[in-house]
Amino acid sequence: MKMRALLFASTLVLAACATATPDTVDDSLPSLEFEKFTLDNGLDVILHVDESDPIVAINLAAHVGSAREVQGKTGFAHLFEHLLFLDSENLGYGGLDLMNTRIGGEGTNGFTTNDMTQYFQAVPSDALEKVVWAEADKLGWFINTVNQNVIDREKQVVKNEKRQRVDNQPYGHNFYIINKAIYPVGHPYNHTVIGSLDDLDGATLEDTKEFFAKWYTPQNVTVTITGDFEPAEARELVETYFGEIPAGDVQPERIVEAVSLGETKSYIHEDSFAKVPQLTMVWPAVAEYHEDSYALEVLMTYLSDGKRAPFNEVMIDEEQLTTGVGTFTWFKELAGEIYLFVSPKAGEDIDDLVPGIEQSFARFEADGIPEEALERIKTEAEVAVYDEVQSALGKAIALAEYNLFRDDPGYLDDDIAALRAVTADDVMDVYNRYIKDKNYIATSFVPKGELELGLEGAQTATVVEEVVVQGAEADVPYDPDARIFEPTPSSFDRTVEPDFGEPYTLPIPAIWRAEATNGLDIVGIQSNEVPLIEFAIDFDAGKNRATADKPGVAVMMGDLLLKGAGERDTAAFEDALGNLGSEINVFTNNRFTTIRGKTLARNLDATVNLVNDMINAPAFDADEFETLREQYAQASVAEQANPNFLATQAEAKLTYPADSALSVAGAGTEDQVRSITLDDLKDFHTNYFDVSTATLNIVGDYKEASVLSAFGAIADPVTGDLTSKVRPTMADVDQTRIYFYDVPDSKQSVIRLARPALTSTDPEYARLEALNFPLGAIYTSKLMTELRVNKGYTYGIRSGATGDKDLGSFVVRTSVRTNATKESLEIIRDIVGEHGRNMTEAELAELKESLMRGQALKTETLGDKLGLVQDISRNDLPADIRAQEMARVQSMTLDDALALSSAHMRPDAMRIVIVGDAASQKERLADLGYEIIDLN
Repeated sequence: MKMRALLFASTLVLAACATATPDTVDDSLPSLEFEKFTLDNGLDVILHVDESDPIVAINLAAHVGSAREVQGKTGFAHLFEHLLFLDSENLGYGGLDLMNTRIGGEGTNGFTTNDMTQYFQAVPSDALEKVVWAEADKLGWFINTVNQNVIDREKQVVKNEKRQRVDNQPYGHNFYIINKAIYPVGHPYNHTVIGSLDDLDGATLEDTKEFFAKWYTPQNVTVTITGDFEPAEARELVETYFGEIPAGDVQPERIVEAVSLGETKSYIHEDSFAKVPQLTMVWPAVAEYHEDSYALEVLMTYLSDGKRAPFNEVMIDEEQLTTGVGTFTWFKELAGEIYLFVSPKAGEDIDDLVPGIEQSFARFEADGIPEEALERIKTEAEVAVYDEVQSALGKAIALAEYNLFRDDPGYLDDDIAALRAVTADDVMDVYNRYIKDKNYIATSFVPKGELELGLEGAQTATVVEEVVVQGAEADVPYDPDARIFEPTPSSFDRTVEPDFGEPYTLPIPAIWRAEATNGLDIVGIQSNEVPLIEFAIDFDAGKNRATADKPGVAVMMGDLLLKGAGERDTAAFEDALGNLGSEINVFTNNRFTTIRGKTLARNLDATVNLVNDMINAPAFDADEFETLREQYAQASVAEQANPNFLATQAEAKLTYPADSALSVAGAGTEDQVRSITLDDLKDFHTNYFDVSTATLNIVGDYKEASVLSAFGAIADPVTGDLTSKVRPTMADVDQTRIYFYDVPDSKQSVIRLARPALTSTDPEYARLEALNFPLGAIYTSKLMTELRVNKGYTYGIRSGATGDKDLGSFVVRTSVRTNATKESLEIIRDIVGEHGRNMTEAELAELKESLMRGQALKTETLGDKLGLVQDISRNDLPADIRAQEMARVQSMTLDDALALSSAHMRPDAMRIVIVGDAASQKERLADLGYEIIDLN
């Protein structure tokens, strides 16, 4: 997760509140000015002030990841990340998360990589001292609270995470095989970050204490604070709370020999969850920040990104061997890899891909990278910097990473300079030195029983598959109130939570409305924090306007709009966007097809001109349509291997009438996709892409007059009236039934509970959302606390009210370990059934306070702002809807809570969809007393 690597990925836009727009536009990269100092104990501290929002973010970054582990104790760095959130001497068990919720934070979180672990939170600015106190307690007053029972309980959570992200996913074991093949035993990268289930089972209290003492010392940690605060105050607080943590031993620098492969090695694995084969090719590369890493990133981006990319030209358009090719680089602190992913079509042989791969590389060798493509890639990467460092939290993470790995929080300038310096000759040079004629690792993942589809000569990979055994994991009892430890000394009483600081003013973005001369409705927020503009044009052309026999027409029409428009074919259209540093994407949901764009402020007119061509002069190229239809047809096959998609598929079928396109998940079955014609897409566009009934949602650095001029010039291709479309009602749920989809040997059960509820325009909707907040909307929720923290049955669970102006639902969603399916449902039933019925005045007051304080973080980024105006325009809501909703929540009584929960949180009348292993679980579920209906 290095900043530079993220420049080449699609990411969220992060920006902060402002209301005025300057006369001139400054396209310079965002400032990351900072103050850095080091405490006497060796702790590096970085401060960055951003007064645009009343928010502070704090990040604690430890220079330790899975690469610091030893054989037989893999996954320990990640397990330790989990442990560090659980307890500390002065906050108490679960106290960190409870405090963050109570003070209006966005939740505490963290991540572990091969080389580092980061912990962070963002809160309203008056809570600065509270979070400094809390993070210091994590580092200096944590380890004495850990015992073996705590470790054993959290092991189950981590194992569930592995099952969910690796064991229960198509191609989930790919990186495990690659790491073992490319790095020798004893190398820090020989194993994956998440580790093995056996190693996790073996983690002991002694291991924990040894790991903490070695790596969680001030000299190995960076604390970063960003946002709206006084630097002198922050420095004093850090010195007070962190200063007396004793320094530990400094660990020696590691010297690791560069990895080389003496021969090409090929492995094959029969994947229980794959429906389509996948080939991966991996070459050893350099470490991050190596001078060659920048050219390698440009190379791998160019090879597969866009219509003119050599792999897309050869393998997709000309030879039609595949519907997609992926390439990327993974540079770490000590070494790196270069990846190529490609899948044949369902049922076809991976060997048939090899000539196309060789031909694609040969085309690059012959042509090199054109200067215009090189500049486009650089421009897009630089614009992406704005996305990563515009929120207080994004800046905190970036500054910390640069400090850990370059000892310079301000290394961003050097990082960008190195990227800008890459030449076409550099790109060809790294290709010749790292890929051409070099040995590599190849993996073939094939569906069960289809070994013949793998690379010829591949040897069977060694993969450890978990065997699900009923009752294998016994519950581990733990009473945090009974924990005994020797308090760690301090010069002052750390058990007292600090008071709030100076009060802040809640930001309320000004929302403006207008109608352009072409009838386009406009809802917007101005913000000049960065010279960026984000917009979304919603057309009344969603999936609900398609037919049940061809449900993919709307989404495929939207995708085809990006395949050439006006005088430009697909490649020329992509070039035009790239040269501007702009992005345009098209998204389709049940109600809308949305053209969503992002552009530098100075390039708004040019970007809108491209949008105008998309709307009024789409190419509707027949060859592009055939390629697109094949992509969707192949995807419809591959989706049948994904347990989460299978659950979504079942939900759609059970929720909507069979004659509605909404009753079919995704774009439909392979046959349905193949039945769609180009004329179907043209007709859909002609009938429903009506500018006069569309709405523009726009946020960023612009003037209203400029927006009216640019978007008002878009012609309206629909001349007739667009008739309203009545959406189908949801099926009623009169009693609880279980709908079971069997996936034999599934390591987890996907569980979805749902029933119809309030629409988003109902006056009670905000209260229902608020009532759900402590039930299943946050980490400290009742459902998460019981199923994850106390029982270790799941990695995560969420519940919520979801809806728009026409339809609404109350849902609960989770994945649990297979042998705890019945027990998990019992817990969900009991918690949902009691919630709201037994709430106290104190709990209701805390709920209200948390939600009110949390409003400070709701409009920080451009993405937040765009979400707000879209919510307003899509659902015909007033501009001050957030204020109205908060007032409604603040006036809620216990009687209101009881009435809402009794009406909408009903375990006695919910549709339950389960995707899992029927052989081991279906009979057990019968004990719950619900009717069970097979879906296979």
